[in-house]
Parts: sequence; structure tokens; C-alpha cells
Amino acid sequence: MKIVILGAGQVGSSVARSLAKEQYDVVVIDTDTEALDSLSQHLDLQTVVGHASHPDVLRQAGLDSADLLVAVTNSDETNIVACEIAHHLFHVPKKIARIRSRAYLRHKEALFHYDAFPVDVVISPEQVVKDYIVRLIEHPGALQVLDFADGKVQLVAVRAYYGGPMVGHAISELKQHMPTVDTRVAAIFRRGHPIQPKGDTVIEAEDEVFFLATPHHIQNVMRELQRLEHPYRSIMIAGGGHVGAGLAMTLKHSHQVKLIEHSVHRVAALAEMLGDTVVLCGDATDQELLRAENIEQMDVFIAVTNNDAVNILSAMLAKRLGARKTMALINHTEYSDLIHEGDIDVTFSPRQTTVGSLLTHIRRGDVACVYSLRKEAAEAIETVVHGDETTSKVVGKRIDEVPLPPGTTIGAIVRGDTVLMAHDNIVIQSGDHVILFIVEKSVVQEVEALFQVDATFV
Repeated sequence: MKIVILGAGQVGSSVARSLAKEQYDVVVIDTDTEALDSLSQHLDLQTVVGHASHPDVLRQAGLDSADLLVAVTNSDETNIVACEIAHHLFHVPKKIARIRSRAYLRHKEALFHYDAFPVDVVISPEQVVKDYIVRLIEHPGALQVLDFADGKVQLVAVRAYYGGPMVGHAISELKQHMPTVDTRVAAIFRRGHPIQPKGDTVIEAEDEVFFLATPHHIQNVMRELQRLEHPYRSIMIAGGGHVGAGLAMTLKHSHQVKLIEHSVHRVAALAEMLGDTVVLCGDATDQELLRAENIEQMDVFIAVTNNDAVNILSAMLAKRLGARKTMALINHTEYSDLIHEGDIDVTFSPRQTTVGSLLTHIRRGDVACVYSLRKEAAEAIETVVHGDETTSKVVGKRIDEVPLPPGTTIGAIVRGDTVLMAHDNIVIQSGDHVILFIVEKSVVQEVEALFQVDATFV
């Protein structure tokens, strides 16, 4: 499969890195020779220097033989034009474009189709990040909350703490603790390394535990791993850009929200947009401002400016001044390694969340969604099973009969409206949505091949 990526920025580089490691034929176009050199030195891919929407540059990249175009430059207009050219001149089967401007997104259904702009998939990083943060706020204490099968089941990551009823006990005892709750531990990361969960695996304090459950059972399971936190009510947001403004707009009806923005002109626009929400003009790293606005009474401080240093420093300061929980958006994920435990409660990367959205449309087979996890070292995939016992390698087989690659776990199966947590005796049927957790990304293509139907299946 040949994939042409436009843009060697944070998102483009991450997608290229992920796909090149899986032996896809990848070409990256950008005007930044330094960024391209960095990619080509470390990865087996091609690079082309030039403007991403120029036909000659696209032809040089071999777009006429490409299966997929991923347009993720910093310019919405460049991405749109490139998709137009890819469609009309090169007949590329599938085109994905990153669109950030609300002016376009507001009319997405009217604009992005084959009679207007021929973009098959629109990706909005700000929308993806906003939704990600909202899920964290809805589940106090969670490190990550991901939806599968239209929200019928969720994958939640939590840190196990001393005092949690299941800490120090084997996973097999979960059923005794919660006889009416069906859940599945999909993976455990201990001191940064993955552990394949088995019935006799003992959960230790500080383990990062990934479990699957239906939404109404999430809190029950979290209660077994840590002391359940009270719902968040008061929230302070640092940064009034696309993410911060969208977050404030979503939360203002259900929470008490304060928003800090340093630009005077932006503050005026935000105040008009957000109505009764308190919008403050100032520096989020200003200790006196935070104290004056009662930071010690805030349930959550969320730093989402476009400056990593401001996000890290303001979140650390807010934590020191008494904020109950702090979250920070960090574009350069290597900075996360410099943060000591306890300085910031949750960090998240727009790059990682966006890469997952893109991979959903790149994976082979009928893949409903992909989430990139643990700094892109792991993946959670929802794939739809097709075929019958003669055309599929998994249909008609019990879960314990499926030859899964090492480091791969089936966590749950969604069959219609029914959620079945994975047990060895469950037989996979055509039409099932199978949720897999993969801690070793080198086996992703092997997993894809396992769930694909025979070429003769129609």
C-alpha cells in the first residue's frame, strides 16, 4: 500500500513514523528540508522537497500510483487543494485532510463531498483533543478514556493506588469483588513495561491498568483500583485557542468555568462567544493571577495553550498552589519524560490522538476505530469481522483458538447491542466488532491479516 503524506510537522512525522515501521510504502512532502532529512535518516521512506499542493511535486512523489493521500500540512487551504488535485489529476482512491478552521468545519457536510471538495475523511485535531479532555472530566481519576462501538464499551486507563481493594490481588478475583460487573483487564504497564494480563497476575500499586467495561460499570471498576474521586465542578482553562474555546463552550452548561487568555483582542471575542463564562486576560503562569482567581478551589486546571512551556509551567504552578487535578497539552511528547510524577496529573498529546484518528482510515480490513496509546508504542483497535468459516480465519473459532500474535489481547466483542467481555469459550461470529489491545506495534499487520477475509469473499 502506497501512502503519500503532505506535511512533515508533528502529525505528519508521527503518521510517517508509525506507517514506515509497519513496512508501508511511504512518501512525505514538505518544504522543510531539515524535517525531511530527520525523517529519512531514521526511517525507511522517501521524501520530496516542494509545495504540497503543486501538481508537479505530487507527480514527483508518485501520487499517480498512490492508494491514499494524507494531507496534514498547517494550511487548511493547502490540504483542500491537494485533495482536489489528487482526485481530478491523479485519481487517488482515498483522500484524508486535516481541517482546523471552524469556518470550514461549521459547513463540513455541505463542503466536503465529491460535488464540492473531494475529501473522503476530514480530521480536526482540535475537536479530537477536546473530546478526549471531556471524557477525562466525565471520569475523574482516569488517565485515558476511549470509546468503542459507538460508546457501547469503553477502554479506561487508571493508576492503581495503595488502598484500592484489588491492589495486591490477582485479576481472577475481580469477579468475586464485583459479581454483577463484567469487565476485562486488557493490559498492564508496570514501570513503563507491558505485562500480559492473566488470571493469576497480581495488580501492584502504581500499575497503569487498562480495562474494558460498559459505561455504567466504569466507576465500579475504578473503585477497585483507587479511591473514587468526587465529580469535577469548577474548572480553569489556560488558553483560549480552538481547543480551549471549544472546551469552555462544551463545559459551561455543566461546570463552573474560568478561562485565561493572554491576547486582549482574543479575550473580547471569547467573552462574546462564551456569554456568562468568566474570561480573564493574563498570563497563566502568573502566580498572583492564579491566587486571585482562587486556584486552590479549582477541581481541575487544564493548560491548552499553543506553548508547551507555558502549559507545563502553569499546570505545575497550579498544582503547587492547590488545584485538585491538573492536565497539560504537550505537543513534544519527549517533554513528558522530564515531568516528575505528581507535578502534573495528566498529560496528553494532540499528535497521539490525531494519529489514532488517521490510522482508523489507513488500517486494512474493516476497522471501525484505532487509538494510539503509550506514546504510540501500543494500539487499541476495533475491527469488524466478515465472511464465514471458509473465508475467515476467525469466524466460528473460540477466542482461545484464535492464533493471536504475541502481545495481542482480545478484550471484548460487541454483537449488535450486546457487549461480551472476552472469555476463552466465546465463539466469534460474522458481524462481530472485536476490540483488540496490541502492546507490540510490529505485529499490527499480522493482526490485520488475521481478521481479513479471503480475497474471494464478496
